[in-house]
Amino acid sequence: MSTLFNENYFSPFDLLFKDFFKSELDFQPATTAKFSHPVDIFENEHGLHFDVACTGLSKEDVELKIEGDLLVIRYDKNADEKCCDVNNCNYIHRGIARRSFSLGYKIASKFDLSKTEAMMENGLLGIRIPFAEEAKPKSIKIK
Repeated sequence: MSTLFNENYFSPFDLLFKDFFKSELDFQPATTAKFSHPVDIFENEHGLHFDVACTGLSKEDVELKIEGDLLVIRYDKNADEKCCDVNNCNYIHRGIARRSFSLGYKIASKFDLSKTEAMMENGLLGIRIPFAEEAKPKSIKIK
């Protein structure tokens, strides 16, 4: 085993899955792996929340679907979309990724997908999924 893969740097979980990668250079610890598209997902007293980065996109550009218990968020970049004429375009720096994405999340039954709400504001797609009535805490009166 090379010095790159020492037990002090990687967790046992990371070492368990190391062999799934073709070379040691491609391997990253699970805790530092980057996702393909920036998304914040959190839960609070109101339900489940997704904040999806959609810089430069309008609400018409993004497709949001519910397929069974799956929430699908998709943007397909049009091949004809260009910020400028390729022949006259000389980027100094390209920091904004303008690429298609397709995200799918399996939603637990404690959330009510039929009451999902979405709002696009300042390049951020906010998706709110409230708790299902059955999942909300209930008080039981003692007889």
